Amino acid sequence: MKILNLEQIREADRYTIINEPIDSIDLMERASESLFNRIKINLSISKAIKIFCGTGNNGGDGLALSRMLLKAGYNVQVFLVKLSDTFSADCLANYNRLKQINGNQVVEINSESDFPSITENELVVDAIFGTGLSRRVVGMAAQLIKYINESEAIVISIDIPSGLMVDQTIDFQKDAVIHADYTFTFQFPKIAFLFPENEVIVGQWEVLPIGLHPEFIDNLYVRDNFLTSIDVRQLIKKRAKFSHKGSYGHALLIAGSEGKSGAAILAARSCLRSGVGLLHVHLPGSASISIQTAIPEAMLSLDQSSTHFTRIPDLSNFDAIGIGPGIGKEDDTARALKLLIQEVKFPMIFDADALNILSENKTWLAFLPAGSILTPHPKEFERLVGKWSNSFEKLRLQKELSAKYKLIVVVKGAYTLITDPMGNSWFNSTGNPGMATGGSGDVLTGIILGLLAQGYQSIEAAILGVYLHGLAGDIAADEWGFESLIASDITKNIGKAFKKLYETNF
Repeated sequence: MKILNLEQIREADRYTIINEPIDSIDLMERASESLFNRIKINLSISKAIKIFCGTGNNGGDGLALSRMLLKAGYNVQVFLVKLSDTFSADCLANYNRLKQINGNQVVEINSESDFPSITENELVVDAIFGTGLSRRVVGMAAQLIKYINESEAIVISIDIPSGLMVDQTIDFQKDAVIHADYTFTFQFPKIAFLFPENEVIVGQWEVLPIGLHPEFIDNLYVRDNFLTSIDVRQLIKKRAKFSHKGSYGHALLIAGSEGKSGAAILAARSCLRSGVGLLHVHLPGSASISIQTAIPEAMLSLDQSSTHFTRIPDLSNFDAIGIGPGIGKEDDTARALKLLIQEVKFPMIFDADALNILSENKTWLAFLPAGSILTPHPKEFERLVGKWSNSFEKLRLQKELSAKYKLIVVVKGAYTLITDPMGNSWFNSTGNPGMATGGSGDVLTGIILGLLAQGYQSIEAAILGVYLHGLAGDIAADEWGFESLIASDITKNIGKAFKKLYETNF
């Protein structure tokens, strides 16, 4: 799913109006009807609803929604926030339509003295400012936003919480912005919804289709994307009936050290579950018994050290290499990593301690094979690129790292973010808070390694791997809940995640 910037959102509306064709007021009506149909699913007919509408198009959406709710018999009171004496044309049209409905209660808000009481049993709908907002909210509108936030009522924002901007950062502790419990946005997610600092602002969000012109959407090139099953299904390679283990690649996983064999086990088992034909695990001798017992399907390559990685094995037979989970940062481990970088000419996967070593030796980044995949969590990413002040800056730093060194960078977390050297990004839609547990990243490394060995291109392996990882975690959470989910539960459900993608793919 594409993520549009502000100008692209406006152009999508314009294109639809001209080429469907449809009048702008009718497009607003269609959007508001989609919103009405979604809201009424869980809405009691007796619930008291207060809808706050501005004088722009977002206010027009709120006024149209008010009319639909009133006609359906809901208990609605509408407050027109007079930020200006001038209405947008479609807002004015909906204001006049609303006045024709029996039972309408439109109250103007011109100052703080006009603010109504709001109880915890009421529902507040925020339609004050929309995506067109380009500056911080001040004055009476800022006081109203603060007043709504201080109420105990459930708050729904239409399209975007008032005060939040699509393409610019805000300071939610200082700036006036609605703290929504739910946000129902039109046609496309807004990039600001995907940043951690905005979670308290956006609440639970959902995209509502409003029938924008498919030709425009299909032909529009965007840099930023939100991964859905539709995007990912088409990447899966169908297996041939007469294939064999050699058809699906030979992977090398360099992982584990004394006391950290669990990282190697999690990554190795996940690599096997992702469909690789053959897997060698290179690890110190102290971890060999646990690996052989836990994963008899994996072959072993033992390091000369019994405690940590010090020497690369013969690399001639491998199609993909992943390194990092649990290897530690000993001096001879760093030297072995440097030699590995010098020897290998095809894309590799770097995770965990391999990334920590790279962060202490940043000049080595220039020698990583093009297309290599880095999978840092936010703290590891910070060690690589330095601190950032907001998520827009973090996104820029991640894209710059990908472009400068021709890498695929996967920064893990909610909406795990993938970037490529061309400046494109993909936010993942799967995953849940239960995956914030030790070993979850090792599982992801194993999945991506297995896919890379099977012949997936680096960006394909990253996208499919991240999506499957999150989907397997979601399936596991359905059984265990967030608190009890552990990394091995994710691995156990990789197969179910594949099956879920296959159900409607072939």
